[in-house]
Amino acid sequence: MFDLRPVLDQLSVIWVDRSGGVVEHHSFSDLSQASNRFANVLNQVGARKGDCAVVIMPRIPAWYEVVIGCIKAGVVAMPGTNLLTAKDIEYRINKSNATVVVVSMEHVSKIEAIKDRCPTLAHLILVGGEQDRWISYDKACAEAGVQADPGAVVHSRSDEMMMAYFTSGTTSLPKMVPRDHGYALGHVVTGKYWMDLTENDVHWTLSDTGWAKAAWGMLFPQWLFGTAVVLYDGDAKFDADIHLRLIGQLGVTTFCAPPTVYRLFAQMDISGYDLSSLRHSLSAGEPLNPEAIRMWKDITGTTVHDGYGQTETVNIVANVPGVEIRPGSMGKPVPGMDVQIVDDDGKICDDGDIGHIALRVGDVQPLGLFDGYYEGEINLNRDSFQHGWYYTGDTATRDADGYIWFVGRSDDIISSAGYRISPFEVESVLLEHPAVVESAVVAKPDELRGEIVKAHIVLAEGYEPNDALKALIQDYVKETTAPYKYPREIVFRESLPKTISGKIRRVELREES
Repeated sequence: MFDLRPVLDQLSVIWVDRSGGVVEHHSFSDLSQASNRFANVLNQVGARKGDCAVVIMPRIPAWYEVVIGCIKAGVVAMPGTNLLTAKDIEYRINKSNATVVVVSMEHVSKIEAIKDRCPTLAHLILVGGEQDRWISYDKACAEAGVQADPGAVVHSRSDEMMMAYFTSGTTSLPKMVPRDHGYALGHVVTGKYWMDLTENDVHWTLSDTGWAKAAWGMLFPQWLFGTAVVLYDGDAKFDADIHLRLIGQLGVTTFCAPPTVYRLFAQMDISGYDLSSLRHSLSAGEPLNPEAIRMWKDITGTTVHDGYGQTETVNIVANVPGVEIRPGSMGKPVPGMDVQIVDDDGKICDDGDIGHIALRVGDVQPLGLFDGYYEGEINLNRDSFQHGWYYTGDTATRDADGYIWFVGRSDDIISSAGYRISPFEVESVLLEHPAVVESAVVAKPDELRGEIVKAHIVLAEGYEPNDALKALIQDYVKETTAPYKYPREIVFRESLPKTISGKIRRVELREES
C-alpha cells in the first residue's frame, strides 16, 4: 500500500501576513485535517452534494480549508473576489441557487443587505469573527473532528461539478463557468509545460482568491507537482517594495504576475533587492507587451513566459521553457491541445490571417475544457461550441513556425479602410513611448473609413496632456509600426475603466466613442 506520510509532511503553503512580519508554514497534512473539519461542519449543518457555496475571503489559509472541504463534501465552491459588491454577490447567489456563503468579516454587511432577496440561502458561515445568526467557522471547526465523519466525504465522478467561477464581465454580465473534478487533473499541463514546476520549487502567483487564476497559480498545478505556494495577504493597494523583498526572503523560484506589475517593477530601481532565487518568470491574464519582457530580462535575467488560457480552460498556449521565445507571441499550443486559428466556419486560417483562437473538440472532451456555461446560457454555448471547435472569443494570427500572436477579443478588432487592426498591437507600441503608462485602443465609427483607431492614454508622471504631445505620440506609432495603425484620435485620461479583476472594460470606451 502506498505510504502517504512523506507527502503529507511536505510544505504546501507559506502564509505571510499583511505586514510581511509574520510567516507561517503549513504542510499538506495540516490542510488535510483542517479541510476534513470543514467537510464535517458542512455535513452537520445540512449542506449536501451539489449545493453551491459562495466563498469570499482574503489570502488566508482558511481559503484552502474551505475550498478543499467543499470538494470533499461534494459542495460546489464558488470563489468570489474580495472586491465584489452586495449586488455582485446577490447576482451570484441567485444565478447558482446557492445555499451557503462562507465569508470573512468585511463581507458580512453585504450579505446582510441582500440575504432577504436570496431565497435559497440557508447557511451563513463567518471566518475570523462572530456575528448573530451566523455560524462561527473557527468555533465550528474546532469542535469538529480531524477525521471525516461518515457521510461528510462523498464519492464524485470526474464529470460532476466541483467548483464554479464567474468570468470578469468585460463585455457583458459575468458568466457562470462550471468546473468538474477532471479540471483539477487537467492542470497538469499548466504546471508541467508552462510553469515548469517541481517539488523543490516555491511558487508565487499574484492573484485574488476569487479568480480562476487562483486555481491556476495557488492550488491545482502546484500541488499536482508537490510545489509549495506563497500566500501573501497583501493590501488592495499594491506594495511593490514588500513583494520584491518577499521574493528573496522566501526563496521564490517561480513567479507569476500580471503585465501591470512587471511594467511597474521595470520602471523602478530594484538593484538593491535579492531576486537571485528566481529561475522562471511567468505572466498571464492579458498579453504582455514585448517592451516589458525586455525590461524584466535586463533586470532579473529571467525571461517572462507568457501563457494563455481562460476561466473555461486550463493553459492551452504557452511559451514553454527550452523553446525559443518570440517577444509578443503567446507561444505555441501545449502538448495535448489542438489549438488553431480558424474562421467563422471552422476552417483553419492561412498563416498571417486574423482568426478565432479555437480548441478542437473531438469525441472526447480535452482535459480541462469546460462542458458549457451554467443553466440558461444556451445561446452562449451555441456560439462557443461550433464546427467541432471551442471558440474562445479571442482572435489571433499564427506565423509560419506555429507561434500564435494575440490580436484581441473578437468584438475588439478594428476595421479601418479595409485594414484589420489589432488593438493590442497598437497598445504595445504606445506603451513603449516614455509618456505612456497605460493605454486602451478601441474602434470609433468613421463615415469615410468605417472605423478609426482611438487611443485612451494615461500619462506618466511629468507629462502634461496637450496637442503637441498627441502629435508626438502619433508620429511615434507611425514610425514604429505600419502607418495605417496609428491612433487618429487620442484622449488623455486620469485612469481607464476596469473590471474588478483589473481588466480594461473596452466596451465602456467604445460606448464613449
